[in-house]
Amino acid sequence: MKTYAGISEDKASLENAKVMLLTVPYDGTSTWGKGADKGPELFLNASENMELYDIETQTEPYLEGVFLAGEVSENSTPEAMTEAVYQKTQELLNQKDKLFTLIGGEHSVSIGSIRAVGEKFDNLTVLQLDAHTDLRPEYQGSVCNHACAVFEANQKHNLVQVGIRSMDIEETQYLPEGRVFFAQEIANNENWVNDVLEKVSGNVYITIDLDAFDPSIVPSTGTPEPGGLQWYPTLELLRKVFEKCNVVAFDIVELMDSPMAKPSAFLAAKLYYKMLAYYHLYKNN
Repeated sequence: MKTYAGISEDKASLENAKVMLLTVPYDGTSTWGKGADKGPELFLNASENMELYDIETQTEPYLEGVFLAGEVSENSTPEAMTEAVYQKTQELLNQKDKLFTLIGGEHSVSIGSIRAVGEKFDNLTVLQLDAHTDLRPEYQGSVCNHACAVFEANQKHNLVQVGIRSMDIEETQYLPEGRVFFAQEIANNENWVNDVLEKVSGNVYITIDLDAFDPSIVPSTGTPEPGGLQWYPTLELLRKVFEKCNVVAFDIVELMDSPMAKPSAFLAAKLYYKMLAYYHLYKNN
């Protein structure tokens, strides 16, 4: 039996685990770098090769258990994939007192999971870390394109965008007013983490496109953009969000296979594990 990070089977069962991990190896609408369908496999392989003691929090998050909840392999159309992710997320959310997490795949995989989480939890804030706004209402004939990843979330929920540094002019009309933190502004604002926190509250879904990070630390992603987020300031933000709010779900997407995939895959693995550490630290307190 394959388990997350190679943990023991007793900690990897649905009954015992406090975290559920769904993988969606989908790469149907990406428009430049291809290979995001290999992202979940790269992530899981990297996870098996990291130390399971978190120095910062002095905890071992794996002890709380992680259940591999299978994968959504539907890839006939973007709409069919979105519906399949939505249905699977709904099913998993019926489990009580368990955190839903997802690893993609390209960012379109988040549409279905955010939809399901938003139906279960009132007053949802969607915190998006991303280089791109992903606010097109439709792109290349589909509303389920990666360029539309948070359009629906913006219509239904409190969307907060962090790290943005690339967008199309048509998206300017859809920007969530006062809740977009552009990378160039972050670079010149020592208080940016607290400014973001003021906009994030209540139940929170965190969606992280790995291109939010600077390509110097995450080169293997579909559309790497210069001027991105750095590791420790991003962890500071995430830790404070977990401390302040009720994080009900999160995803990490856009890890891409390439000759330089290992550093990016390992960062994704560490990022996921860090978020588990923060979740358990504040959930248990």
